[in-house]
Amino acid sequence: MGYIPFTDEEKALANSVDLAEFLRMRGEKLECIGREHKLIYYDGSGKHDSITIRGSTWYDHKNQVGGGAIKFMRTFYGMDFQTAMQELLGKSRTDVSCAIKSKIIAEEKKEFKLPTENSDMHRVYAYLIKQRFIDSDIISHFAHQHMLFEDKEHHNAVFVGVDENGIPRQAHLRSTNSFGKAFRITCEGSDTKYSFSHFGNSERLFVFEAPIDMLSYLTLHKGNWRQHSYIAMNGVYENAVLTALKSHSNLDEIVLCTDNDEGGIDAVDRLTDILHDNGYDNISRENSQFKDWNEDLKAVNGIEPLQAVPHKRKEQYLSSVTDLKHFFCKPDKLSKQIYATFINGQYKYLAEYALAGSAFFIDRNNERDVFDKIKSDLICQYKAYSDKGKIVAKHDSLKNAVYEVMRDLKSNSARTAQQMKETSDKFFSLADCAVRCDVEGSMSEHVSTQQQAPQIEESVGLCMG
Repeated sequence: MGYIPFTDEEKALANSVDLAEFLRMRGEKLECIGREHKLIYYDGSGKHDSITIRGSTWYDHKNQVGGGAIKFMRTFYGMDFQTAMQELLGKSRTDVSCAIKSKIIAEEKKEFKLPTENSDMHRVYAYLIKQRFIDSDIISHFAHQHMLFEDKEHHNAVFVGVDENGIPRQAHLRSTNSFGKAFRITCEGSDTKYSFSHFGNSERLFVFEAPIDMLSYLTLHKGNWRQHSYIAMNGVYENAVLTALKSHSNLDEIVLCTDNDEGGIDAVDRLTDILHDNGYDNISRENSQFKDWNEDLKAVNGIEPLQAVPHKRKEQYLSSVTDLKHFFCKPDKLSKQIYATFINGQYKYLAEYALAGSAFFIDRNNERDVFDKIKSDLICQYKAYSDKGKIVAKHDSLKNAVYEVMRDLKSNSARTAQQMKETSDKFFSLADCAVRCDVEGSMSEHVSTQQQAPQIEESVGLCMG
């Protein structure tokens, strides 16, 4: 396809397409999980459901990558930018069967079969006890339940997930080698609704990323451990957690114990949102001191552990919001203040003016108190897992937010209470977009916003009159 010079407005429109509806119309299979949709597809290794979609954004939890609608078309279907734009804007239609990458094949049900069990568990016991420091009694408990064994062919540790009737439905293999890259794989045909777990009689469910993490936590907290429930997700997928909660009516307190790194911190926010959408509100976080629970266990046994990995983007966002200073709103100057700070790329000041405007339209008689309350709301609502876009996409979102605020300020002089609330919400969204751009700019080595200034000025300037 030849080069087509798309405008910024067309790019923003394409990137704002409802991906779930767009893909469903093209024959893709999706499952609704709360406010998110999960894309289901199959390849030679079995069923995949690691890609989640919310609105116009998507995220692949397996490969830790995501973005907007345009990037999805290019990543998942292998389209070039021009073709992706044409598709999303409805100007062309590519046959899905030709566009989908060759790795995706027709849906077919793979038979689940456990690996052949070895006659003993010598290598698994040696690996878990000597290298991972897992308590032998805990290993024996799961071995006697036939939920942990050593496979005959490769001597991997096999962690089994069973259904409500005790029938194996899923299995995760991990190598017991002490050298080379660790081998991990989920058995073909496994049902993701089940995973390695233990269910007790209390109301508490502890959620982990992997079986080793779960066994490490149990070793560190052996006292009466059997009375509680524990589940390993084999990543950060929520299917098994939701199935466990629905199948065990006694469970109503969820403790998220994911890794103490960027992926684990993102998983806490994402899982919390999904659990809330499914009616579960009693959720807390328990994090390891070091990178994960096995690193904590290593430290107890005198081994140098891997340190926790801070979530730099989230910490920067929270720090930036905390540093915002209060301004008393001057309604007659607000439009010019917002316009000037936006054009000059002064995102911190823009966020401050936006919050001042939001506080003013909520309660102009108590601006300072409301300003502080809104700052707290901005911190509480931030979800780093949904903040994966590049600076260009965030700049487009900021431009749209500025345009909406400008148009609102120009169109209404006398507002009802409901309109005041709506105006305040638009300023709040503008502040969030401004802080995100400020954070992205501080984290990027090469950021050039001045190149877009003429286009920005032209579109936003229309609202200035």
